[in-house]
Amino acid sequence: MPVQQNTARRLAALMALLVAACGLAYAPTAASAAPILTAPGDSGDDGEGGSKSLIEQLEKASSGYVKAQKKLKASKEQQVKLAAEIKRLDAEVGPKQKTLDLLATQAYTAGRAGPMATLLGSDSAEGFLGRAETLALVATDQNRAIQDIKTTLDTQQKAKTALDVTIKDQSKQVTVMAKQKQNAEAALKKANQGAAAGSSSDGGGSASAQPAPGNLGSGCTETDPTGTGGCLTPRTLHALKQAKSAGFTRFTKCWRTQNSGEHPKGRACDFSSEKGTFGGDATGADKRYGDNLANYFINNAGKLDVLYVIWYRRIWLPSSGWRAYSGAGGDPSSDHTNHVHLSIDG
Repeated sequence: MPVQQNTARRLAALMALLVAACGLAYAPTAASAAPILTAPGDSGDDGEGGSKSLIEQLEKASSGYVKAQKKLKASKEQQVKLAAEIKRLDAEVGPKQKTLDLLATQAYTAGRAGPMATLLGSDSAEGFLGRAETLALVATDQNRAIQDIKTTLDTQQKAKTALDVTIKDQSKQVTVMAKQKQNAEAALKKANQGAAAGSSSDGGGSASAQPAPGNLGSGCTETDPTGTGGCLTPRTLHALKQAKSAGFTRFTKCWRTQNSGEHPKGRACDFSSEKGTFGGDATGADKRYGDNLANYFINNAGKLDVLYVIWYRRIWLPSSGWRAYSGAGGDPSSDHTNHVHLSIDG
């Protein structure tokens, strides 16, 4: 009996130690305490709802699409400028050709029998000098007119050649965009995601953002103002400031360490739909806030260089619009039902 009692006491002590250790290692369960709502990514996932492979494929496809889209826009703007230049040059050619024809007629009239015969036919020294001077002036004006119209025609031809190159470039960028759209949708389909999804029910978020300055640098060089201790790219910081200026000032976190995605590159932010922190599924006014914010980023995608937006089990891609998108965890953070995720290109 003493041996059995001693063994029992030792087992009881061991169990107490295990219980104490478990209590230190784990937070209380839902049965004993209120659940702890963590920020996206704090639970060990990447906070963007998909696998590392999927996120990388979406990043690559969307970035390729956005870059091609910007090149296409620039090419179309160049096309307009070149077309206007060609039209202007066309208008100049006609009058310059008339001037050249007039000078040719004057030269012929002044020297009908040839320059030397015209000079020798003068009946006085003054006449000789006068005719020589006239011929010299006509020749100078004629040479100037010839050079002028030649320069105009050369410039016109260069503009037409540049226009042809621009139009071919547009065709190339359209092909690239179609390919990147296909890549993004194929990646989603492979991950059993990406079915077509409707847009946000609320039409808000229509405020216009200021375009990101073209001289912004790249790399994670700016201090993250959301208190993460990390950094942001200049374009991401610009998008964050623009959203705040538009009235979207609720709890936000940007940089964090994770295995993939844009957060560790300083190119993503998570905007809570609640005022204080990341909570459960957004409803009511919180849901409308998220809808408005998502719409704001979509409506200003070109100005802010938006790579993609994730909100309420959907992902918006510049190439494809809204697509169904759910996280593996099935919780508000991985499903993005408590925050809007924004990724920026560059």
